[in-house]
Amino acid sequence: MLLGWALVCLVRPSANGHYWTPSQKEKSKETFQTSVAVSSSNSQFYGGEVGCWMDQVCLNSEPLADDDGNMFKTEGDCGSGMPEFIHDDRSEIKQNPLPPAVGMEFDTYEDVYYFYNCYAKQQGFGVRVTNTWYRKSKERYRAKLSCSSAGFKKTSAVANRPRPQTRTGCPAMIKFSLMDSKRWRIVEVELHHNHLINPKTVHIYKSHKQVTLRPKRTLQLDGADEQVQKIRMFRTVIVDPDSHLNVHVDQQGQSERNLYSNQLKLKKGDAEEAIMNFFSHSQLADPDFFYVVDFNERGCLRNLFWSDSKSRAAYNYFSDVVAIDTTCLTSKYEVPLVLFLGLNQHKQSILFGCGLLAGGTIESYTWLFRAWLTCILGRPPQVIITDQCEILQAVVADVFPRASHSLCLFNIMQKIPEKLGALVEYEVINAALNNAVYSSLRAEEFEATWEGMMKINEIRDHEWLQSLYEDRKRWVPVYLKETFLAGMFPFLPSDAVSLFFEGYLNKQTSLKEFLEKYNQVLETKRQLEALADLDSKTSSFMPKSRSYFELQVSKLYTNEILRMFEREIEGMFSCCSTGQINVDGPVITYIVKEQVEAEGNHRDARDYEVYYNGAEMEVLCICGLFNFRGYLCRHALFILCQNGVKEIPPQYILSRWRKDAKRSNVYDHNCSGIDINNPIHRYDHLYKQVVKVVEEGKKSHDHHGKVVQALENVLNKLYLVNVEDLPI
Repeated sequence: MLLGWALVCLVRPSANGHYWTPSQKEKSKETFQTSVAVSSSNSQFYGGEVGCWMDQVCLNSEPLADDDGNMFKTEGDCGSGMPEFIHDDRSEIKQNPLPPAVGMEFDTYEDVYYFYNCYAKQQGFGVRVTNTWYRKSKERYRAKLSCSSAGFKKTSAVANRPRPQTRTGCPAMIKFSLMDSKRWRIVEVELHHNHLINPKTVHIYKSHKQVTLRPKRTLQLDGADEQVQKIRMFRTVIVDPDSHLNVHVDQQGQSERNLYSNQLKLKKGDAEEAIMNFFSHSQLADPDFFYVVDFNERGCLRNLFWSDSKSRAAYNYFSDVVAIDTTCLTSKYEVPLVLFLGLNQHKQSILFGCGLLAGGTIESYTWLFRAWLTCILGRPPQVIITDQCEILQAVVADVFPRASHSLCLFNIMQKIPEKLGALVEYEVINAALNNAVYSSLRAEEFEATWEGMMKINEIRDHEWLQSLYEDRKRWVPVYLKETFLAGMFPFLPSDAVSLFFEGYLNKQTSLKEFLEKYNQVLETKRQLEALADLDSKTSSFMPKSRSYFELQVSKLYTNEILRMFEREIEGMFSCCSTGQINVDGPVITYIVKEQVEAEGNHRDARDYEVYYNGAEMEVLCICGLFNFRGYLCRHALFILCQNGVKEIPPQYILSRWRKDAKRSNVYDHNCSGIDINNPIHRYDHLYKQVVKVVEEGKKSHDHHGKVVQALENVLNKLYLVNVEDLPI
């Protein structure tokens, strides 16, 4: 069986915008960019070579001190540290579609040897264990596997018949080390051979004497059923899964089917024509376009993530609250799309990134969230909103431990007919549930209403309702009043939520069709945002009332937020105060009575507690509107007005709603905004700076000469630094 490792693509396209499969790689010497790997165990990045012509770079690799007094090594050939194998006629070594790469992890030392030996057999060379490092406890902690042609044999001067020299000093090898997680990780790779290799001659090598060798134990794959909480990412070339679909499944059965099920289910041509063209054209047009591709153990596409520069730029301004929309994945759309969404200054949905997942497993979600976290320079949002899902909740807690995680109330309430429709007293239960969720101002009110609903209707054992109650602090509005949600949480029955690609994407839409429309949809939405910007800055606003507050915000808020705020101004006229009910130092508690509409055209009075601190100019209402929507409610405005305050305190006018805020659609970050320990961030920053230099250099012959000379000087200085760093 093949080892389970995840492979990921995060590369700049070649000059002609094409990508090469491993078989095509032998036919072209296009230079690919630096490879990158991400280890889930410690969220650090590792890098290494993933092809004969890729530039090698060491990305936060763990230093391995060979001169440690507690450690020593042995050197030798095949016998030194070689794992034991047994013969098994029922098995055969499957071809590995991808070469070894820095960052790959394995459960045991023997697994690494078996993997490299399989790769060597496919390529046409033998394998020797050239070095093994041991601790004083005789525990192996590091090893080196080399091509059988590595080094040179010692010749004896007294030998009557010296054997001909068969070794060539071949540099091809891998080094791997035992990590803190007790897994073995490849830390250095060299794929280049200085001699000819031929798969037809593998029978002459000792490591391939038995064609059907396999480890004594079955290599365990990180399958979807295990839902392993880890991620391993590598840059490599895109592989078209269509070329690997004809897989024989024998009577051993289910394990083989599970092995090949964790991949994107793409129609013929989708991977090659749509994905490759989309990514290559996007990056050629947008140097800051970011994408990552994940492969399964067979080299087939499994997960994707991408984000363009405008989406990355928008995140800099509206990163406080992010909704992760998994509707397309969970509802079995043809396109298994996962969206990272925010809300702009006009209350329009904006896109921060897209993902395509083979399935909703812990491993897939973890991979996706870590890829997005890398894209946004490791700056997670304050609040994340998702659908109710145990897997999502576990992964959000793992990848974004400091973020507040809320569940989408709209999605939960939409499921009521499906989950409860079969109950005899459905109408009564539905009314009671809506009353508990939308009308409770205090947690005690919700608890009492919920308990009454459970008791009267005898539905305590309903599994879905039990899960809702356990998660109540993540989705019931009364528990979320202290969480800033920026208008993205639909806390009223009238609040609606629509899909970002609504009208362009349905369950039958193919991936190819979706990607062809993708840029058009984004461009349309960004044009609407630009028109709203222009409208907010140029249109004259006529206040509907004589309120100082309305006049004040008319100069600040965008038109959409202003229209929503006007409803609170109008609502002030339905409020009256019953006076103070408590004084605690500078904080005074008021009761504001509001006349609200009820059933049958009746109006009921409802009491709201408002806390006011005149010394600090702070006001807080129990309704929680400010945290839910980002502007003050009618009850708080009424108390400010009653206390003679004619302007809203500045802390309650958020910059995210202002029309005069200067925001750029160009993605930009400087050295102070990146993690210098993260190789991807360093690479992206340097790439952006070099693009600026190239743009200047192409303007004239004189500019071109100066740029070439300057770059040569920089390279010479870097070479000197490399020489100075060499050990003496």
